[in-house]
Amino acid sequence: MEKAKVYFTKEISAKSLQDIYHAMGVSLKGKVAVKISTGEPGGHNFLQPALIKDLVGELNGTIVECNTAYEGRRNTSEEHWKAIREHGFPDIAPCDIMDEDGEMALPVTGGRHLKENYVGDHLKNYDSMLMLSHFKGHMMGGFGGALKNMSIGVASSHGKAHIHGAGDPEKLWTADHDSFLESMAEADQSVMAYMGKENIVYINVANRLSVDCDCDSNPHEPEMADIGIFASTDPVAVDQASVDAVYHSPDPGKAALIERMESRNGIHTVEEAAALGLGSREYEIIEI
Repeated sequence: MEKAKVYFTKEISAKSLQDIYHAMGVSLKGKVAVKISTGEPGGHNFLQPALIKDLVGELNGTIVECNTAYEGRRNTSEEHWKAIREHGFPDIAPCDIMDEDGEMALPVTGGRHLKENYVGDHLKNYDSMLMLSHFKGHMMGGFGGALKNMSIGVASSHGKAHIHGAGDPEKLWTADHDSFLESMAEADQSVMAYMGKENIVYINVANRLSVDCDCDSNPHEPEMADIGIFASTDPVAVDQASVDAVYHSPDPGKAALIERMESRNGIHTVEEAAALGLGSREYEIIEI
């Protein structure tokens, strides 16, 4: 497989976010879903409205999310809407909780654990998608980037439990760990097949590099400096490049994030996604 192209800029700004999207030379068609994490209230590391406003506006995009599977302020639509408003997203774009009216099942091809992936029913209303991810650590996944945003992020509340439980929602917190990581990649396969590979592009913003996810209401403060923005039409490559950049950083504060990624075997999701043919771990960096 030829090397994927991953675009990179050290600058993290509203303009550089637009510039890196333009650098990819892609054009998202029709009604565009912009998948972000709206952030658990209490946390403050999620991508800020001021940063993403111009790109979302240029795409005439709708910010999309799904409800969570854990106790908190985003596990019901009513509470999730409050969080979305508190964090200022409706001020910059239309917003949509995709599983507010239910879910739909997408078939999984080639999976070891999942036969179906359950996503927010409103996914059917969109023609294309920008997977706009905050790259950072994660309590269970090791790290969160494009692959996690497209799997857990697009899944309905029940679908999230289904992935975490490697096909058994009852095992939300108790399933075999590598099976959970593999299930995320399998869920990614179903979303890409449904939307069409050519209709999704991926941007990882590597700032506020906490070891904890934006789903954490009290995340650990970042110990390393911001890295920059990565963009690709390949979700495997964009996550691999983001992980590699942490390892290659001269910042001694990277040790905590590396420990989090390695202790959770986070790279296994990337390995499994590559094995499923979702993209390439071999990439070239094109700095803009």
